[in-house]
This record gives sequence, C-alpha cells and structure tokens, in this order.
Amino acid sequence: MELPEPLVPAARVLFAQRLPLAGRYAQLLATDGVVRGLIGPHEAARIWERHLLNCAVLGEIIPDGSSVIDVGSGAGLPGIALALARPELAVVLVDSLARRTTFLTEVVGALDLTERVSVIRGRAEELAGRFAPADVVTARAVAPLDRLAAWCLPLTAVGGRLLAFKGAGAADEIAVHRAAVGRLGGGTPVIRRCGTGLLDEPTTVVEVVRERAASPAGRRTGGRRVTR
Repeated sequence: MELPEPLVPAARVLFAQRLPLAGRYAQLLATDGVVRGLIGPHEAARIWERHLLNCAVLGEIIPDGSSVIDVGSGAGLPGIALALARPELAVVLVDSLARRTTFLTEVVGALDLTERVSVIRGRAEELAGRFAPADVVTARAVAPLDRLAAWCLPLTAVGGRLLAFKGAGAADEIAVHRAAVGRLGGGTPVIRRCGTGLLDEPTTVVEVVRERAASPAGRRTGGRRVTR
C-alpha cells in the first residue's frame, strides 16, 4: 500500500526508522484486512491517512515506557500503529472475536513485534484481574463514553488513563456522560487533540484519569453485556 506523497513528512516523523514496517502493516490491512472483513473495502485507499497516522499520533500523550491495553483492537488500531511508532511501549491487543485475534497474532508475528506486543481474546468486562492494570487503555470503538468507561477503567491502573477516540461531538458526549464516568471511578473527561501541526485533521481523544474504584452504582453500570 503506497504511502501518498503529501503524507510522507508526517509518516517519517511518527514512524521514523520503522516506516518500512508501517508500510508492511498498511499492505496487510489493505489486502488480508479487507478480504477478512476487518477493514471496509472503501477504506483501503485511505489506510495511511484515516487509520495509521490518525492512530499513531496518540503516542504524543503517552509517557515513555507505558503499558497499554487496546480494547476492541479489531485490525490492530490503534494498538499496532502505536507499537510501531513507539517501540518501547508494552502493548496488549484485546478483542472478543477469534477471526480478529487470529489476524492480530499473524500481524504481530509478520512485523516481528512479539517481544513487546501480545494478543488476548476476550471481552473487556471479563478481563479485569487477569493481568496487571495498564498505565493507558485505548479504545477506538464506536460506543458512548459511559460504556467505554465501564469496559476500560477496570483495566486501568489508578492514576492511569483511558484514551478514547472521538469525533466532533466529543464535548456534547462528555456533558451527557460526565456523571456516569465519575461513578465508574473516572475523573473529569478532557478533550485532547493529537497531531496538531502534523495532520490536516488532528485526532480528537477524550482522556479520563482513573482516580478510584467504581462506586456500587458504577459497578452495576459496568456489568452490562457488551459485544466488543
């Protein structure tokens, strides 16, 4: 999957010496990812702009050496893009569907990322306590903020952060779900823009710091069945 010329400067900044590996990942997404239903056929032409670069800029707000859990990783976005851009991160890719985790395992092997990246099949709400909470939990799932917080904050260390990809309606969503996020142990959600000055359209991320354990009401909210 050829990197469009206008995106070369940003890609070089974000992936540095690993840009050839990012190119290999783009090719896997545009071929196997499409054939196996993990990437829409119309997305292949904008793999770099809409997916790889959009995800890699998240590394701007992740501290060095952090542990990261990517919930609902799907085709590896943002988890694999982050692992390529920030090779010192320890990344766990979580997804509930076997066809996705099979693809993720193949990609991690093909890109020689096995030392710092692992794949786990399971539902986020069933994984709390199975491994150490992470410094950062990412989510690019299309779901309301209260539901994302219910899935992800239990996997986040106290003092760690949930980073949820959102769009233009992020402020309205925060207003609706701020109280629910608080019951789930999260602090006040904050909007962050990643890639400003690097991408034509910076990535909008909602950041929630896990301040404490969930209240009983929050735990009931977190118990709803999810599909990611």
